[in-house]
Amino acid sequence: MAELATIARPYAEALFKAGAGAAEAEQVNALAAITADAQLRQFADNPKVSAQQVFDVICAVAKSPLAPKVAGFLRTLLDNNRLAALPEIASQFQALVNARSGVSDALIESAFPIDAGALPAVVASLEQRFKRKLKATVAVKPELIGGIRVVVGDEVLDTSVRARLEQMKTALAA
Repeated sequence: MAELATIARPYAEALFKAGAGAAEAEQVNALAAITADAQLRQFADNPKVSAQQVFDVICAVAKSPLAPKVAGFLRTLLDNNRLAALPEIASQFQALVNARSGVSDALIESAFPIDAGALPAVVASLEQRFKRKLKATVAVKPELIGGIRVVVGDEVLDTSVRARLEQMKTALAA
């Protein structure tokens, strides 16, 4: 079977070329989260269940009505039996929307929770460091011991205590 990213790319690009933007990206991400549920996937994979029935169930689970472009897109995925690719499609579509708007997703991993008042200053300094606007998501990772680790696309900035200890270990072993 083809790689999931290879299957997802044309769908993400088609949705992007259709003029879908940030609002649709939120809905596509929500649909990806919904379709990640094992019970829903089992229901959708049942040959006795029609694509319309799956569409109706997904729409019922979604909190808000789908935009026409997203609804049509979901129907296309169901008709082509590509529901399993939706999480990867959502990821690639989000990357296209971010590239158009000049924003990058940033995952900030911290050993301790970052105070809500300090987060804007952290994001501002990271935006200067990475030279682009960032949409930050914060995750607490106690195994870092201290400091933060930031992932923006394929770039990683690791200022954690754990990373420094690994560097010392490597230096002492050499």
